[in-house]
Amino acid sequence: MNLFTTIENAKISYSVDGNGPLNLVLVHGAGANSESNWGHFIEFLAPHYKVVRPNYSGSGETTDEGQPLSTAQLAEQVIAAAKAADAVPFDLIGFSLGTSVSTYIAAEYPEYVKSVVLLAPYLKGNARTKLQFELWKDLGQNNRKAMSSIIIQTGFSANFTSAWDENTMAQTLENTLQTNNWEGFIRQAELLIHTDVTAQAKKINKPTLVIGCTYDYMVPSVLAKDAVALISHAEYAELAAGHMAVYEKPEEFLKLATEFLQKS
Repeated sequence: MNLFTTIENAKISYSVDGNGPLNLVLVHGAGANSESNWGHFIEFLAPHYKVVRPNYSGSGETTDEGQPLSTAQLAEQVIAAAKAADAVPFDLIGFSLGTSVSTYIAAEYPEYVKSVVLLAPYLKGNARTKLQFELWKDLGQNNRKAMSSIIIQTGFSANFTSAWDENTMAQTLENTLQTNNWEGFIRQAELLIHTDVTAQAKKINKPTLVIGCTYDYMVPSVLAKDAVALISHAEYAELAAGHMAVYEKPEEFLKLATEFLQKS
């Protein structure tokens, strides 16, 4: 069941599972939501954590006035959900765009954060990612079927999707096309073009695990290694997966993340 809290002109949807004793906040990626990225992990996490899953602007049932997004704004929304759930301080896991939001939170609101896990981190783009996310924005506006195809082709590793039959591919394409919040996707793509939390990364003083994905085409693992260089004493691990490691390697990701949180 979705819960709601309000901050500024946004009504933030979030869910809470488990009773602790520890608090864990999960921050989803662009073009996704708290259920699509994290729902399949809850049965494993809820016995040990109070798990808070916010939907920031452009995702889930969260509503706002449609203004351009900023990392600071999304960070405030995540914190508002955690506070509403009485789940502070918390461990923090971010995926994709959620890593820039998590980085901002860990740097600017350290009193709320115990430790951080960044999966497929995107802290700042480059010429290649700018070209990619400009294409996302264009296709999100003008050719959503093509954009859905690109999400599948670049989000997953080729070896992973090569095992799919034609029916699985067609169903995944149709599901992506029909379930995506396209207006939110366009706004989030615009944010990705301009994202830069490198200054915040340098300020983080919390235990941090950075996880790159070997076959990541959307956010290449070189960007994960750049993140490690920016964050003091960050640890690094790598999954043999594409960008969508939460689907390709869920058990391996969960093991890496929970073992790190337990020792931090």
